[in-house]
Amino acid sequence: MVLDDDGKAVLSADFRFRLESDWDSQRADGVKRDDRTRFRTRVRLGLTLKPIEGLELGLRLRSGDEANHQSPHITVIDFDGNDTGSADFNFDRWYLKGSLGESWAWVGRNDWPFWRPDEIAADDDVKPAGLALGSGWSWPASALKVSAGYVTLPVGMTKFSGYLATGQVLFERDSGGSGFSVAGGLMNFDADPDDPDAATLLNGNGFRDYEVWVGNAQIRRKVGDLPLAFTLDYMYNSEDYSPDDPDPFTAANFDQTDGWLISAQAGSLGSKGEWLAAYFYARIETFAVNSSYAEDDWVRWGSATEVRATNMKGHELRFGYAFSKVANLLARLYVADAITTIEDGKRFRLDFNYRF
Repeated sequence: MVLDDDGKAVLSADFRFRLESDWDSQRADGVKRDDRTRFRTRVRLGLTLKPIEGLELGLRLRSGDEANHQSPHITVIDFDGNDTGSADFNFDRWYLKGSLGESWAWVGRNDWPFWRPDEIAADDDVKPAGLALGSGWSWPASALKVSAGYVTLPVGMTKFSGYLATGQVLFERDSGGSGFSVAGGLMNFDADPDDPDAATLLNGNGFRDYEVWVGNAQIRRKVGDLPLAFTLDYMYNSEDYSPDDPDPFTAANFDQTDGWLISAQAGSLGSKGEWLAAYFYARIETFAVNSSYAEDDWVRWGSATEVRATNMKGHELRFGYAFSKVANLLARLYVADAITTIEDGKRFRLDFNYRF
């Protein structure tokens, strides 16, 4: 929604209504989890100001538990009588961004400063704070882009701990809706074990460094008017862990450092009447990514405020339909098992998404 005549102030908002069910799940010790069905919602409200060309100020307020940096969802009704949790509102974006041609830089709290075809290594809802910059070079139907950032990482919505240095090189080619993207980059997590807030992260992630190399490849094709996309992600953590590490969890998983995901998608949800169908398969070892900041969709493993979606292999089936450019319905089924234990689970989500 444009708030002024020259487009220098834009208000945006989006809402999600979610029905979520988890069943047939057991813990790593073999104890069965209770089945769970709940109704959840998400609310986000943003304001973007562009006082002059090339300068942007952004601010966004989101719902969600203040202690949870991975999810903005609020449980409204738990049909099995469980606690619905906290319903807080906090700012997840506050930044100043400048751009000149194909170069840009921002300071503040914002999105991850690199391209991702999915959330397997870095969750969309996690917003780091710091400095990022990038540039690019374009020629007909192709582009080469580079980006880098140095940020601190959220522990909940109001605290931060540890640092991340990241860089990526991305090559893209598109012609008539068909093309491909190839990217390579590094996510170097530097923990701060002296920070008391670091202890709140699961599995000692606040005390452990990660050196995650990420490669992404995506091929896009059009068959008639139907867009197709095929994606491969590979992650490798080159941090040197030891079987003699004083931390028992690190020692037990010292060599669990690889992960990959493949997906195939048909369709899109960009316009009225469009549909989408997709399949994903993932195999993510314990330390392949930093679970405190990676995706949190596939499993209910972890705590009420943080998901640990590693040591995991499984499938996602996805189907969606667009009622308009701003409203769609998305159904997702997840079936996952642990790699080194007997932990498992099934999850179904039905989301109605609306934005303006």
